[in-house]
This record gives sequence, C-alpha cells and structure tokens, in this order.
Amino acid sequence: MEKLKWLIILIVVSLFIINPMIQKNRNIKMTIPPSAKKIPKDVTVHNDERIDNYGWLRDKTSSQVLNYLKAENVYTKDNMLHTQSLQDRLFREMKRRLKENDNTAPHKWKNYWYYSRTEENKQYSIFVRKKETLDAKEEITLDLNQFVSKHDYVFLSGYKISPNQNLLAYTIDFDGSENYILKIKDTKLNVEMSDKLIGLAESVEWANDNETLFYVTKDDASRPFQLWRHSLGTDQAEDSLIYEENDESYHMELKRSKSGKYIFMILGNNITTECWVLDRDLPNNDFILMQERRDGVEYEPMHQGNRFLILTNDESLNFKLVSAPIDNPSVGYWEDVIPHREEVKLEEVESFENNIAVFERINGNVNINIYSPDFENVHTVELPDSLYEVGADYNLEYSTQALRIYFTSFKIPYSYYDYLMDDKNLVLIKRDPVLGGYNPDKYESKRLFAKGHDGKNIPLSLFYKKNIKLDGNNPVYLDGYGSYGDTYDPAFSSRRLSLVDRGVIYIRAHIRGSSFLGRGWYNDGKLSYKQNTFSDFISSAEFLISEKYTSNNKIVIYGGSAGGLLIGAVLNQSPHLFKAAIADVPFVDVINTMLDETIPLTVIEYDEWGNPNMVEDYKHMIAYSPYDNVFKQDYPALLVIAGLNDPRVGYWEPAKWVAKLREIKTDKNILMLKTHMDAGHFSSSGRYDYLKDVAFYYAFALDQLGINK
Repeated sequence: MEKLKWLIILIVVSLFIINPMIQKNRNIKMTIPPSAKKIPKDVTVHNDERIDNYGWLRDKTSSQVLNYLKAENVYTKDNMLHTQSLQDRLFREMKRRLKENDNTAPHKWKNYWYYSRTEENKQYSIFVRKKETLDAKEEITLDLNQFVSKHDYVFLSGYKISPNQNLLAYTIDFDGSENYILKIKDTKLNVEMSDKLIGLAESVEWANDNETLFYVTKDDASRPFQLWRHSLGTDQAEDSLIYEENDESYHMELKRSKSGKYIFMILGNNITTECWVLDRDLPNNDFILMQERRDGVEYEPMHQGNRFLILTNDESLNFKLVSAPIDNPSVGYWEDVIPHREEVKLEEVESFENNIAVFERINGNVNINIYSPDFENVHTVELPDSLYEVGADYNLEYSTQALRIYFTSFKIPYSYYDYLMDDKNLVLIKRDPVLGGYNPDKYESKRLFAKGHDGKNIPLSLFYKKNIKLDGNNPVYLDGYGSYGDTYDPAFSSRRLSLVDRGVIYIRAHIRGSSFLGRGWYNDGKLSYKQNTFSDFISSAEFLISEKYTSNNKIVIYGGSAGGLLIGAVLNQSPHLFKAAIADVPFVDVINTMLDETIPLTVIEYDEWGNPNMVEDYKHMIAYSPYDNVFKQDYPALLVIAGLNDPRVGYWEPAKWVAKLREIKTDKNILMLKTHMDAGHFSSSGRYDYLKDVAFYYAFALDQLGINK
C-alpha cells in the first residue's frame, strides 16, 4: 500500500509540475524540420545549384518544396504554441482598439463626396459616395467583402472614377502576386460591365470622353513596361499598344493632373525619369515627350494655370521647383521658382488654381509652405506637434482653397485636416478613433542622436510610457529600414500600444539609406556606401546600451523587405547585441537575386544595390549579403516571415537563409520560418487576419523578452 501511495504521488507531481515545465520549454525540444540540403527528385534544378546548396527551394511547382515549407510552418506553429494565450490576448487588445464600424475622412471631387467605411466582423472596406452633401443618400460603389467567399486574399490597387462619375475602373489582386485584373462598374446602375483586362500593373487613367481607358501591363519579370489604350465595351485583344519601354531598368506609371487636363506617362528607374504628356480631351492623339531622359536626373511634372510646374533634382541634390511653358516643357525652358537650398529637401508639391503647397524637409521634420502662384508670397502651416509625420492626402479638386493633409505622431492618431490656404486656418475633419480609453498623456516621445562609426549623428525616434528608468533593464523593440530613401517618420499605431503598455520602448532608427536628413543621407546609404546603413543600426543599438536605455539581452530588432536585409546583415556582423530578431519578407539573397534578370525588380534595382555582374559592385554586395555571410557563430532567436506569392522578395530567399542558418550557426536559440501560403509581400490582406499576423510576431518578441502577460 505504501508503494502504491508513493506511485500515485509521483504521477500527480508529473501531471501538475513536470509536464507543464516540458510544455513551457517545448520550443527547444521540437524536432527540427527535415534538412533542406538534399535536392528532391521532382525539383527543377537552376544553374545556381553549382554554388548554392539550397537553390532548389526556388521550384514553387515542386510538391516536395511545398511540403518542406509546410513542415517549417508546422514547426513554427508547434514552437509558438506556448504563446497562444498571449497571441489571443494581443489580438483581442488590438481589435478592441479599433472602431469596427468606421468611415474614412470624406473627400470631395466635383459634385460627390467619396469615402470608404468598415463594418463589424467584415474584413474589407466598402467604398461609398454621397451626392452634393454628406446628408445625402449613400451610394455603394464597391464592396470588397463580396469577394471573400471565393478568395482568401483581396487587395484593391486602383480605384478610378470616370470624369462624368458614372463609371468605376478598379484593379484588384486575388493572390498577392501583384498581377492585377481590371474591372469596370456602372455606378449608376450598380452593375459590372463586360470589360475585363488581365496582366495589369497598378496604373489606370480615364480620358475625358468617359469611354477611353489607358492602362499599363507587365513583362515576364513583372516590370510595368507597356502603355495601352482601351475602348469601353471592346475585348482586350482589340486594344492599341501606345508605347513600350525596352530599357529593362525602367518602369512605367500613369498620373492624372489635378486640373483634369492632362495624363502623364512617367518612365523611370531609381535615379532617372522621363515624362510624356497627353491632353485628356484628345485620347487618340500621341503622347508628347516633355524632356528626354538624362542619367541621374529626376523630374515630376504637374499642371498649374498656363504652365507646368516641375519638381526636379537637375543640378539640385535636394530638389528644386521650376516652371515651363505648356508648349515647350523641355529643360531649355525651365525657370526656377523655388531654387535649390542645401539644407532643405523638397518632398512633394500640390498645385491648385490659386495656391501651391510645398512640403519641405528640414532636419528630419517636414514643413508645409503655401506659395502664391507668382511665388512672391509664402506662409508656413502651423502643425500641432514637434515629432510627427505629415503629407498630402486626397487632393482631387483643382479650384479649391482646401489642402487636405494627414498628420500623425507616435502619440497622435492619424488626423485629417483641411488647411484653408487663403484663410490660413487648419480645420480637423477626422481623427482615427482609438477605443479602450487611450490617453496620450501616459506616453512620451522624443528624439535622440546616436554617434555613428564615422562621427555622423543618427536620429532615433522613441516612444514609451512615461517615467522609465535608465537602468539598462528596459526591453526595446528597435525598428529599421534604410533603403530607397524611404523615411518612415514617427507615425501612430494603435497596435504598437500592446508593446509599449507592457513596458517596451519602441524605437525607430533613421539610418542612412533613408532621406530623413535629406537626399545626401540617402546617397550615403546605397551602392558602395551600403555598409553605412548597417553600421548606423549597430551604432544605434550600442548607443542605447551605453546610455542605459537597455542591454543586449533586452533588444528585439525588426525589419521588413529591404529592412529584412538590414536585419540579416547586422545579425551576421554583431549578433551579440540582440536578444531576438524578426525578419519580415527579408531580401537576404542579394547576389543570387541580383544576378537573375528574370526576377521582378532585379534590373530596376541596379541603381540601389549595384550590378553584381560588375566586379566592383560585386565586391561591395558580397561583403554584406546576409545569405553569403552566415558564419559559424551564435545567433539570436529568429523569426523569419515569407509570402509564397511574393513578387518582390521571392519566398525562397528567407527559406534558403533559414536552411543555411540551421546548418551553420552554433547556438540552440530558436529559428523559425513562417510562410504565408496564400499571400505575397504584404502579409494577410483582411484587417482581422492582419492583426493576427501582428499578434503572432509581437508574441514572439515579448516571449523572447520574458514578457508573457
């Protein structure tokens, strides 16, 4: 009896103590997925297999490749099971902050007010309008929820109302591949028309006859390269090819002038543009070249009065604004109206009949200056915060004094204003609601500067709960990008509150490769200077540790796409600085991708990264390429995210990187790959599904930081 008694006690102890401990630590006890190194029999082998052990993962048609990705997904799910309750809490928190039945700020065009709205428990937006006044009866122009029963992924790219406002042309993607279908809807009768165009890029514009559409198609590498003319009610096979861009480094887009008078065809790569113009009243005429391309010169035209205004970097690093006559818009006729200034970067221009609004970046912040048409008078818009993001919102009306802008900061939700340019009055139209008792006074935001490896000051934007102690024990979520000149200014996210409310300091590093401090800041983080991007991020982490904001076992880093390249590079170079990392659709296989001209974006990207077919470029790129620099060393815990249909960063890049890390790294820290099997570059498309994605990687970050509440 005594032995039976102790046996029962042992069983109870096992059930209530030992088993939970096993469950808690199962993330280090799960069986690692099968090795990716062995090439399955049904896989198509590419040329790079001679030097790349994992290149076979590129064969998306292989059942063994798909099964391998699914096995990785199962492994990731199993290793995240212990965070499921945290994921659920995060999702509920983030969802509770949303006003599920909500409208966007209405914007006026001609005699209609346009906006979109969401409804409770519906994933997607409903696009609506009201005639003349906001008290009028609502008309639904497009309900994206109608596609949910047939498609797991729904992404609307283009929404273009015809000049008479009776027709809607919209482009939509159902798998994340960014190959769009164009459909046309009669908004008066509320019926779909027979027109259906396939293989499109995002751009589409109407002519003023309400019967002619111009659209852009893609080549085999998904490069927008052909301009077509379509007549309403005809088959796509009957459409006329207007222009084909044969330079593989150039892409194409369309833009309508605010005045409604012109369509611009804009051709460009990362450093050069060439623009053509067409009178919208004459859709069967030829597009006219404005100024032929000149290597390194960018220009963006807009119509204002009896002239074109052109934003350009011609002999102007930080851009200037020039005017040109309608009949002679080439460079020989350009006249400066806002000359180049070394300390000011011109970001964007909105041209109205009686005012010109210019967004100017100075020391990281953007000011809005309002100029008279003769540029003799100017005044600056007073903005409601000192650490913020601001930009032009929908401005479709030409003859108006109302400039619609959006404004946000780490503390202020997205807010939409009409600035009455003549009256100098800023009118709040809408501020995105944050439910659940959000109080901005509980939080602090500020700007710090870290000293870089070469003495440069690197701006850091911080957001955290008030009264933190600088004792080196604060958990930090360090976010970076640093490519293409994209700035990622301080903007509000209600999702981010789920980190900050748990004591995490959210920090955005404005490293070189962005244009945060002007165009020179961008140029110093690209091509042969790309290492500055990674060094700046490393210096930022070292600064935060030295100033007692945190310590190296308290930092989780995040980056997506080119920001994922950043994550991969700094993990190879300074893995000891970080507790964990999240690489979201990371561009990590730099050399193999940039050597393959059949992959979307490759040739277009030579001006950003370099051309590895050139010896000097190859040397710079191979020195930092994350996939090519995995070392036999310890790495932090790592979550890697991919999209099976991603046209920008092939799913195989993160898959190969993870496989190589598994083979070479020396630590036992968790390494997980999660592939979205029905999506592309931008994760899940439904608003609730996207919240679940965020809850997933937030749970990973918090778990690694030891925060499980």
